[in-house]
Amino acid sequence: LFSFFLFLSLGVLGEDALLPAPQNISILSTNMKHFLTWSPVIVQGETVRYSVEFQGEYEREYANESWIPICECSLIAATECNITEDISATVAYNLRVRANAGARRSEWGTLQGFFNRITTSLTPPLMKVIADGYHLLVELEDMGPAFQFCVLYWKKGHESRMQQKVVKEVNSVVHLDTMEAGLDYCVKAQAKVEAINRSSSFSQT
Repeated sequence: LFSFFLFLSLGVLGEDALLPAPQNISILSTNMKHFLTWSPVIVQGETVRYSVEFQGEYEREYANESWIPICECSLIAATECNITEDISATVAYNLRVRANAGARRSEWGTLQGFFNRITTSLTPPLMKVIADGYHLLVELEDMGPAFQFCVLYWKKGHESRMQQKVVKEVNSVVHLDTMEAGLDYCVKAQAKVEAINRSSSFSQT
């Protein structure tokens, strides 16, 4: 009888033992692109795969606190998941990760606290200022569909007469002004995301 229980307990501890849950779960969010990362779960001789689920305000309030699997991050070997498409509203999201190896899996490891995309880190746009004859042109980095840009430009020494142009779509070079001969012109730009009502700092002039 004793050996039977010993065999049972070893069986439970061996093949059916839970994997450790993923640790150090965190979010890297820059310019409205959001990535969930975690530390690898190490199992000797086996490939560990991970699955990610999210829970938004709707799921918490109206859908019995249900969780939604992120399809692109189901049984992946990487320890990073691009959650940008799933974070589609400016509300608090909860996220969790589970490890799988063979027939075994871990408990869910959950992000500490909530993530709201309003906290994304915004960087100034890269820009190229071009003088084409007497035309002052600017080319702005395409930062994605959520972004528009505020471009400020002025004649050097005439900051009080600064002009502004709002650029809503980045698909070509933008014409700012017709320049006067012999004068220097200054340009700087910032990125703005209407969805979260936030702007980056300005680029270098």
